[in-house]
Amino acid sequence: MPVLEATDRITPKSVLRHRPIGDGTPAGKKAGAASATQPVAQRASRPRLPDVADEITEWQRVTIGAPTRQMRSDGKHPSAAKASKSLPRVLCPKLTLTKQTWPQAHPLLYLGLGMLMMLSLWVVLSAVFGWFSTTLDDLRYGRPRTFQTDAWVGHNEQSGIPSHFIALNLNRHIEVIEISGGDAAHTHIYVGPQLYGPNDALVPVTLSFADVNHD
Repeated sequence: MPVLEATDRITPKSVLRHRPIGDGTPAGKKAGAASATQPVAQRASRPRLPDVADEITEWQRVTIGAPTRQMRSDGKHPSAAKASKSLPRVLCPKLTLTKQTWPQAHPLLYLGLGMLMMLSLWVVLSAVFGWFSTTLDDLRYGRPRTFQTDAWVGHNEQSGIPSHFIALNLNRHIEVIEISGGDAAHTHIYVGPQLYGPNDALVPVTLSFADVNHD
């Protein structure tokens, strides 16, 4: 800002507005008054302050204390215009993505996780294998589990018809029904052992024959 010389007045001269001197004043007095009231330095007009509602579009950085002698015609300080052109550009920080790495853990942790996965896999495979086996037995033996076969055992087989055998797993009770020579009048029922397991009611029973006396 321009520096004003000190005067005997309380208010600086730059604050007072210029008042032209009328024509009725004598020339001598007019010249003397002009020399008395004319300031040494050119009076600077104070720029009008913007309203509070005006939006500030750009901040300008001005060097304080720089010596200046004159103002521009538009009311702006020359150093302010120069400083506004030479303001450095502020770069916005860029977001950088860093690759996330797994924390280092104890080797026993990985060993425990592997064992847990193997146990879970074994349980799942056991359930699948049990379901597949039960479904296959249902297709082959039905419910209750029933097995049938024909064999020559020498019981009322003079007609040339072999005996018919039926093996049942009826609620964990094993029973074998023999129809000798295909004649239902010569039917024999053999009671076998009883099973006590949780899933023994679905165990199929099969029959096999062996010639022990070679006849």
